[in-house]
Amino acid sequence: MNIDTLDRKILAALMAAGRVKWTALADEFGVSAPAIADRVRRLERADLITGYAARLNAEALGFGLTAFVTVTLGHPQYRQPFLDYVQTNSTIQSCHHIVGEGDYLLKVCCQSTAELEYLLSEEIKSIEGVVQTRTTVSLRTVKETMVLPISEADA
Repeated sequence: MNIDTLDRKILAALMAAGRVKWTALADEFGVSAPAIADRVRRLERADLITGYAARLNAEALGFGLTAFVTVTLGHPQYRQPFLDYVQTNSTIQSCHHIVGEGDYLLKVCCQSTAELEYLLSEEIKSIEGVVQTRTTVSLRTVKETMVLPISEADA
């Protein structure tokens, strides 16, 4: 799908403030609110916009421990059961298939070191095919964003 300068402006605005009103975007970009709505629906249908969500303060909600876990599987045959587990565990915030040391990199958000220990020792390491995990605990998040570096120059 080709996206033009206006599409990029709309995407940038929605990344910054997903609850912005169509009329505000229309005023900002000099087009009608129905035109903005049509464009957003087209971007959604093209899977360029995959959803909208509130960003929550994990620490304020009691989830002050963030860790990154590298998981190594013994053989590709164990991939699907591992991925099925990942999909059902809400403690796992993201899962990336990686190149380098390990097979998958997980971002996990826990309430305590005891919860992290249980997740690692009793859950992840008990999955058939998991041969190694390496865990790094985050002391502080300096930057975390879902904003992509879209610019008008890319149009």
